[in-house]
Amino acid sequence: MMKLLLTSGGVTNTSIQNALVELLGKPIAECHALCIPTAQWGHPMCGPASVRHFIAAGTDFRYLSGLGWASLGVLELTALPTIGADRWIPWVRQADVLLVDGGDATYLSHWMRESGLADLLPSLSDKVWVGVSAGSMVMTPRIGKYFVEWQSAPDDRTLGVVDFSIFPHLNLFPTNTPADAERWAADIRIPAYAIDEQTAIKVVNGTVEVISEGEWKQFASS
Repeated sequence: MMKLLLTSGGVTNTSIQNALVELLGKPIAECHALCIPTAQWGHPMCGPASVRHFIAAGTDFRYLSGLGWASLGVLELTALPTIGADRWIPWVRQADVLLVDGGDATYLSHWMRESGLADLLPSLSDKVWVGVSAGSMVMTPRIGKYFVEWQSAPDDRTLGVVDFSIFPHLNLFPTNTPADAERWAADIRIPAYAIDEQTAIKVVNGTVEVISEGEWKQFASS
């Protein structure tokens, strides 16, 4: 399975960056990255402008695509079923890291399955997955109805690669307070973490480590 760096806001501080370099096994400047913007299309607050800024490593994405990678490519999951696995799987295998932006995690989960990327994950043990918001939440079993924005989502289930859920953007928005996180956790009823923009969760071979220069809280299953 891929090495996971699950963040709320990206690689926002030295501690998270050190963890990323450790996972990569070499400097960021020597690593080739693929950007996955797919989750953005499922969220009403995202669109062509935000996708372009992500892909172009704009200022708002200095903590993800703008970190100084050796190269940046784009892997748009909605296109993959129409071009054949023999074309896109080599692109993934040649990359060092997948940079997976936020949006709607249920939409991203749907297209990871439809594209075949979800099935490929177990064979990518030498790769690193860096998720932001929905790009992190997609790896969990559920995101809670609180975070479902895609109108066609059948429920709040996602991939279940890890056995905990994530409440991102703690204290960033008026609707993401600690009290909101408590209510969300009580509803979701599985182990979970609330994390702010200065926090990441590293997962390697099933071992979970919280890396933080900010605020976070762990919730036990209820």
